Amino acid sequence: MILIPGRIFTMGSNDHYPEEAPAHPVEVGGFWIHETPVTNRQFTEFVKATGHVTMAEKAPDPKDYPGALPNMLRAGSLVFTQPKSVSGPDIAQWWSFKFGATWRRPLGGLSDLRGKLDHPVVHVAWSDANAYADWAGLSLPTEAEWELAARGAIEDAEYAWGDHIMPGDIVMANTWAGTFPTHSTKPKGTERTSAVKTYPPNGYGLYDMIGNVWEWTDDYWSTRHPEPAKHSCCIPSNPRGVGAEGSYDPRQPEIRIPRRVLKGGSHLCAPNYCRRYRPAARHAEPEDTSTSHVGFRCVKRAAREKADENSFTSH
Repeated sequence: MILIPGRIFTMGSNDHYPEEAPAHPVEVGGFWIHETPVTNRQFTEFVKATGHVTMAEKAPDPKDYPGALPNMLRAGSLVFTQPKSVSGPDIAQWWSFKFGATWRRPLGGLSDLRGKLDHPVVHVAWSDANAYADWAGLSLPTEAEWELAARGAIEDAEYAWGDHIMPGDIVMANTWAGTFPTHSTKPKGTERTSAVKTYPPNGYGLYDMIGNVWEWTDDYWSTRHPEPAKHSCCIPSNPRGVGAEGSYDPRQPEIRIPRRVLKGGSHLCAPNYCRRYRPAARHAEPEDTSTSHVGFRCVKRAAREKADENSFTSH
């Protein structure tokens, strides 16, 4: 893990999507954070040690999903499949719920982890990420902690490395190349997740803070950041946003599943569709939902009991 010194920084952005606004100063205490997203290799160790069964491996409880078709209440997860053509914005044209898709079988069917042990683990719901963190004696980051770490000690930059998406024509992160979702210019077999440390680290030495996979945080979703404090004496310290009630999706009032904040974008983010490959970007995700492009990393806060430094590298 890598130590991120505590500091005051500007969180959010006024220049992109409305949920990133307003930009506002916050104070965050020092903490340690995983150098990379948790990998399939590391998650395998966790499952072997604990016998943990992920959400994607369990059949949904009908009580939690009123009105759901009985034939859909089976174990599985959401998988991206590149369509040949699309008509309109309906994401069902490229996202499908595949029975049997899990962290072990990321594409469903007979897919497996061969050649992907050092890729970020995917198909993990928030509870799965939190269970791993508890096992490792760590925590999931708050949104403010995650964003501070992603900024790489660069103040007010658009990206985790500066103000240009490809400085010197260097590809800095695993994001979509081509026209999303129908056309990828990447070599065949490299269109999805990549091994951690494939792309350059940011100024703190952290890999994949942008792109590859979205990452869970511990914070409930809110549609906007709070307004900036009027006085410097009142800068919030590691703000946590709203509670669970405020995070529910108003478009589905019958579903009472809290939503958490995802950060960082993924290999599916593209200039023509989703420009969320920036530290300030954020996205809402129901905490019961797992997909083929969401993973996580953990933190160790200075306020918690200090562990032997060797434990930071053992998980």
